[in-house]
Amino acid sequence: MGGSGKPRPGKQGRAALLVPVSGRAAALGQIMREAASLGGTGVGLTAELEILDSGDTPASAVTAANAAVAAGAKMLIGPLFSEQARAVVAAVPRGVPVVAMSNDTTLADAGVYVFGITPLHSAQAVLSLAAGRGLRDIAIVVPPGEFGKRSIEAANSLAGTLGITLRAPVVTGSASGLVASIKAAGNGSLPSAVYLPDAGPELDGFARALAGTGVQILGSTQWSSKDLTGKADFNDAWFAAPDPLRFEPFARALAQRVKAPAGILAGLAFDGAEMARLLGRTGDQTARGLQRDKGFSGVLGPYRFLKTRLCQRGLAVLKISDGGTTLIGATSV
Repeated sequence: MGGSGKPRPGKQGRAALLVPVSGRAAALGQIMREAASLGGTGVGLTAELEILDSGDTPASAVTAANAAVAAGAKMLIGPLFSEQARAVVAAVPRGVPVVAMSNDTTLADAGVYVFGITPLHSAQAVLSLAAGRGLRDIAIVVPPGEFGKRSIEAANSLAGTLGITLRAPVVTGSASGLVASIKAAGNGSLPSAVYLPDAGPELDGFARALAGTGVQILGSTQWSSKDLTGKADFNDAWFAAPDPLRFEPFARALAQRVKAPAGILAGLAFDGAEMARLLGRTGDQTARGLQRDKGFSGVLGPYRFLKTRLCQRGLAVLKISDGGTTLIGATSV
């Protein structure tokens, strides 16, 4: 299997998947490599794809990318980290598309295709469902930080289109006084729903403060990394997630190879690899191929790339109840 950063002479594919199988994210990179190897006709090296180690620095990613391009790769899937992606797209020829698995949308301005699930994708799915069910007075609560800022921007960008009244955001790292802060951000009463996109250590406290108030709790795909099904404070909450009808068979297959649970990044690695293989078979591992109108169907859901290099995604919305989750809605592209 690939991983040395050096393609095998005479067997190079027309695309390369760059994942960090060494360095600080080696454990994650190895899961991503195994996920990508589930597809195609081989175990990591096929006629369309080579899997290479991007390490954890911009320099190591550039080394792998240059080796792949020198060996004939026409498309790069990865690397994972945004600083690596910026370095890679500056180093490789302009005609070689770089499809980063980051969710940093500012990479698009640098010429990188952004493949990760962004705050906008999550907000689109869960807020659309809320609006469709008449929940139009919505508050958003986030801890300080870049993810919270981007989640607020995403929700604000959708509010007008969805007919939502989005209250002034509550930015706090503590659940103390949360209900009073939410009321103060509106007309003194509670909203119909509260969006909690961040799944950090504050999440449990936020949900506990809102439990029993009658508001609908909403969450993002970040929640998929946590097991919330046994926690009473999250009962009846809705959150954006990959469609379980697509994702669960993939997760079961990956469990046969690795002991760690399949996460969204593993799904991105599989979907990216399959996209590259598909475009390799049609001889279109190009920007035009990436931007095809019909898009692609992956284990994370349907998606397609825009000319802006950003990705549109369809996601499911799941409801937590009775120790499990139920599919209650979905968006398309």
